[in-house]
Amino acid sequence: MPGIRKMNRQDWERAHDSRIARIDSRIARIDRIPPRGELSFISRNARCAGQSNLLSLTLLLFFTIHPLMAAEPSQWIGQQFSAEDTLQTGEESDPDARECLQGLSWKPVSFQVAVEAPLAADRGEATIRFPSPLSPRDDESANVVMEWYAARHAEALLATAPAVVVVHESGRNMTVGRMIAQGFSQRGIHAFLVQLPGYGARRWQQKQVDAVRLKSIPQGVGDVRRARDAVAALPGVERNRISLQGTSLGGFIASTAAGLDHGYANVFLLLSGGDVFTVLQNGDRDAAKWRQNAKDAGLDEEALRELVWQIEPNRLAHRVNPERTWLYSGVFDTIVPIANARSFATAAKLSESHHVLMPVDHFAGILLLPAVLDQMAAVMQQAPPAN
Repeated sequence: MPGIRKMNRQDWERAHDSRIARIDSRIARIDRIPPRGELSFISRNARCAGQSNLLSLTLLLFFTIHPLMAAEPSQWIGQQFSAEDTLQTGEESDPDARECLQGLSWKPVSFQVAVEAPLAADRGEATIRFPSPLSPRDDESANVVMEWYAARHAEALLATAPAVVVVHESGRNMTVGRMIAQGFSQRGIHAFLVQLPGYGARRWQQKQVDAVRLKSIPQGVGDVRRARDAVAALPGVERNRISLQGTSLGGFIASTAAGLDHGYANVFLLLSGGDVFTVLQNGDRDAAKWRQNAKDAGLDEEALRELVWQIEPNRLAHRVNPERTWLYSGVFDTIVPIANARSFATAAKLSESHHVLMPVDHFAGILLLPAVLDQMAAVMQQAPPAN
């Protein structure tokens, strides 16, 4: 794209090292302190306590140790970073799972991740765009859009921190998804809200948007998996601590994306489950709306069954890591009934401690969200699991 400077992570790190060297040289000239890396550097600093340049020296040292704290997502607007697909589906002995993988995977390639200005004042600190790996159309949905809610230290300075890709609910305003992304940001986690095809900046300029959106769910699975590699290419992100979180519709998509491979360090599913077709058949409110959308799209019962079967979480549930996957379910949920939640938990071999039962329905779960986010963020902050 004209006017956009391309930068891979190695280029950024070289530029950062050059900046560090200039800062160290400046410090050495101020107090004749040995170059960075020598043990005497810190002890000499301690002896500078009475000198008039203590404040300048302290600030320089602070930003040398924490260079990204001095940076802002806004400084990367207009830049592109190089990323690589790390998708590795591996061998699969189950014929049905193998068929599912074939429909949702792609040949890994290099791709560019663009950093742009926020879509609006309350839509994070930057917008991230990258090509959708499974896009069937050349339109608004061909590029994935993510909203970046940055993690900060108490001093409001940008942190180098773990990250999480957040997959929103079915509501067109993505209200809960944004609330969750903001909550993670406040808990020291870089949060990236991925907009599914047909939502937000990827909304089609045509009638029957909801009906077309339904047919694009398989594309969303690929978008969510590639989002991990797009986030890993960005400065400020700890690349081996990138987690996945999905709610309701987003939980179903996140479940299936997690079954492709073990790309994400942790997976957190909220108010979702397995056997999507029976959810659409028997669930009320949101599920009933999706049934109507399918009817408007000209899909009869059998066509709807075939469509959702493409992204059925239970088909790949045996492939997720049960030690790094958590499912939070509402016991009184009538949109995603508890039977459907248990269906996925059983297929994924989740232990009781990894299937958290909450005494709420689908909507009252919002009351427990602060405590749930506390638990999720605490796991994300832990040392990354070994591959």
